[in-house]
Parts: sequence; structure tokens; C-alpha cells
Amino acid sequence: MRVLNEPYSGHLDSFMNYLTLERNFSGNTRNSYRNDLSRYLLYIQDAEKMIGDITLPDIQTYIVALHEEGLGERSVARNISAIRSFHKFLVREQCLAANEAENLHLPKPAFSLPTVLTVDEVFRLIDAPMQNDPPGKFRLRDKALLEFLYATGVRVSEMINLQQSNCYLDAGFARIFGKGSKERLVPLGRSAATWIQRYRQELRLNLSKKDSGDYLFLNARGGKLSRMGAYSIVRNYSVSAGITKKISPHTLRHTFATHLLEGGADLRAVQEMLGHSSIISTQIYTHIDRSFIKEVHKTFHPRG
Repeated sequence: MRVLNEPYSGHLDSFMNYLTLERNFSGNTRNSYRNDLSRYLLYIQDAEKMIGDITLPDIQTYIVALHEEGLGERSVARNISAIRSFHKFLVREQCLAANEAENLHLPKPAFSLPTVLTVDEVFRLIDAPMQNDPPGKFRLRDKALLEFLYATGVRVSEMINLQQSNCYLDAGFARIFGKGSKERLVPLGRSAATWIQRYRQELRLNLSKKDSGDYLFLNARGGKLSRMGAYSIVRNYSVSAGITKKISPHTLRHTFATHLLEGGADLRAVQEMLGHSSIISTQIYTHIDRSFIKEVHKTFHPRG
């Protein structure tokens, strides 16, 4: 495994501390920045250049290399954003005289609508844990997890970090801590609350160990369910439900928002439930809704 040497590693550690202490970035965002910048700094280190010697053409060459490695536009854009922020920080700390990355072009990612399940597909997916024959050992957990994802539209990171103490089943709400530790209350709905209660009473008590903490969703060893564990649950049940779309936990977030808007929900209310800081992020679902309306017109209008 290749290792960053000084002073590259020192610059990276200082920047990560800045993201933690001053920017209050989430753990997932910091990990993404660290991974992207480690690769960038290894490139500089291999070129035997110091940070202060890097020019805009050097950075542009690196970006071209990312494209050639097969990185998608969104991943490349994220790398560029990380590099620009890193150089800006180094100028602020007087480690660099000028920000060579300031004019680095940020490619506009191609617009594409996210995958969304139909109501029938969602119901088949959510019912799959209780339909499997023979029934799975963790079917109550999996059923509660799928109900929760569709009922709340939370991110997978928010779900796996959810504490039991933040589930108010009688009131029908969950307290969610999102990006930047921003807090919001999200309705659970009767069905999700019912299945979470069953899971807690009939399975979680048996899974729980001394070091399980208060995490709601546990794995087979009694630890906190991982992100990949949640992905596997969704994907495995999508197969057993006969869903041919390639889906993930985030698909249920997209589906949650789309179904609410198709049902007439207010955009601002959906923004609040999703935890979007800007309504611009939520407006993508109005595009999905328009696609739905267009399809209805095409199907049912005599001249469609």
C-alpha cells in the first residue's frame, strides 16, 4: 500500500482537522475528501514535486488521468471540488503563495433522473421479507428496515446511525441527524412504527450484546448494521420481489419524495423531511413528477 510522506501527509491532516473543527463536515464527507486528496497527493509525490511547485497544467493533467481511469463525471467533479478547497486552505494557512486550482474548470455533470420505484414495486419490495419461503432469520429486522426507509426517505447513513432513543413510536416520529449534524423530525407512519416495534420486541432483544449500544438496526453479531449490510438487504429483496431495476437504499429516498409530490405534497414540506438545506436539491423530484405526468398523458390521451 502506497503511503504519503511528509510534508504531504501533514498538509492533508491539517486540512482534515479544518473540515472537522471549522466546517463541521460529516464523517462520510470527510472520508470522501481524504480519499480523493490522498490520491491527488500521491500523484504529486510520485511526480517528485512539492505543493508549492504545482501549476494549473499539472492539476489539469491529473484530472485528465482521472477521466482515463474511467471515473464518472460526478466523481471527477467531486475530486475537483476537493482539490480547489484544499488549495484554498493552504493559501489561507500561508503554505502556498497562490491558489493554482482557483480557475480549475468544474465540469457540469450530465443531468439524469434518479431511479424511482412504482407503488406496486415498493409494496412488493417491502412485503418480500415476510413472503420468502423459508422465512429468513432476520426477516423482522429487514421488514422494519424497508418500511422505515420508504416511510421516512432518510439517507442510509442516517438510518444505520439511528438510536432507539430517537424513535418516538407512540408519537410517530424519528429524530434524524443529517449532514453537518443537522437535526430534523421525520414522520414514521403507522406501518413503519408497527414493524419497528415488532422487530424490537421479537428480534432485537435477542441480537443485542453488551457492546451493541442503542443503535436500532443491528447485524447478526449484534453490532451496528453497516452501510454495505443495508445495501445487501435492499438488493437481495429486490431480486426476490422480481424487481429488475438496479436499486439501493437511496432509491427508496428518491421514491419517497417522488410519491409524496405525485400525491400533491408541498415541495417545502418534502424539503424539510429530506433534510435538504436548499430547495434546489428537492426540485429534481418535480422533474420526475413531470415525467410521470407526461407518461400519463401519452398513455391515456387520445392524441398522446
